Amino acid sequence: MKRYVRWIVIALVLLLVAGGAMRALSARKQRAAAEAAAPKAQSVIELAATDVLKAGQVDLTQGLPVSGSLRAVNSAVVKARVAGELQGLAVREGDAVQAGQVIARIDATESQARLRQAQEQAEAARAQIDIAQRQWDNNKALVEQGFISKTALDTSEKSYAGARSTYQAAMAAVDMAKKTMEDTVLRAPIAGVVSQRLAQPGERVAVDGRVVEIVDLSRLEVEATLTAADSVRVRVGQEAQLNIEGLTAPVVAKVVRINPSAQAGSRSVLAYLSIADAAGLRQGLFAQGQLATGRAAGLAVPLSAIRTDKPSPYVQVVDNGQVMHKQVTPGARGEASQETWVGVEGVPAGATVIKGHVGPLREGTPVKFTGAASRPAGAASGIKAALLRHSREGGNPVRGLPGVLARASGSPPARG
Repeated sequence: MKRYVRWIVIALVLLLVAGGAMRALSARKQRAAAEAAAPKAQSVIELAATDVLKAGQVDLTQGLPVSGSLRAVNSAVVKARVAGELQGLAVREGDAVQAGQVIARIDATESQARLRQAQEQAEAARAQIDIAQRQWDNNKALVEQGFISKTALDTSEKSYAGARSTYQAAMAAVDMAKKTMEDTVLRAPIAGVVSQRLAQPGERVAVDGRVVEIVDLSRLEVEATLTAADSVRVRVGQEAQLNIEGLTAPVVAKVVRINPSAQAGSRSVLAYLSIADAAGLRQGLFAQGQLATGRAAGLAVPLSAIRTDKPSPYVQVVDNGQVMHKQVTPGARGEASQETWVGVEGVPAGATVIKGHVGPLREGTPVKFTGAASRPAGAASGIKAALLRHSREGGNPVRGLPGVLARASGSPPARG
């Protein structure tokens, strides 16, 4: 009998345990279903004042992108005009020279010898003139006296004329020899700075051998390459803002010349932009910028604010505290405040447009504006409200703080 009672007690205990497990499982399922049925709270996006802008009328400077290298308007290469050994070359890269300054000399030994030879030949020709003239004068007297014929006189006259021509040719040779002597001295054709030294002292140079290159840095220009379609919009006098490597501030340039012919092969057209202030610049620096070809005014937003991850371009705006996607039609493009802006249709004036650096946001996302980064809005507001309620109920702010924080965060309070 005792054994039978014991088995009945064990069975009742098992039934109670199974019933408790069933109730716990059912409660858990109901709680999970309630949580699934409850709408999920959307996260709030915090935006600073620098993340948005007001859409409004903007004056756009329309233009063409241009680029090219700086080059000096005036430059010259000093070349050897006679062959010989290079002497006296003292200037190097970076040295300033003046127009007419002696740069170097060519060994003049051979040139001096040719000059002396030409002068001696001229003297010999001069002597032949004297002989021919005396003979002609004598023959004229003999003809008058009837001792010789007129033919002999004509012959002596021709000999005299030939001697004079020979003398004149000899004097021309003397002039050529003198010119060769002068060419042994190399002078700077322009004032400027030596950019290259292409020969060394003691080196034998040939005729037209390059010795030094001189550039005038007082006038610099940019040789910009334009497409055939863009070249028709360019006019002499148009200005450009150029960014030159090494300089922090842009410089102003103006179109001074346009090549009338297209380049063979590429069909491009060259435009030449003069730099207004060339102080401190160097030849060969790369420049790029925007050439102003016109102006336009209208409702515009920065190009970076227009998103293209949908079939149609759109901008993100803040409307009634939520993110909205507004489809837009891009229009004229130009520069404003050193940034590329685009005229748009589809956005009302005064709309709060989210800038491009914020990134894509889901449409309908709540937006909160803040001046600086802070704690998540939900946690901060929950803690503040819980502390306020606890204080109003007369609770100890120190002893009740763990429970308050636990209730505000949704977790059970810690025991003990």
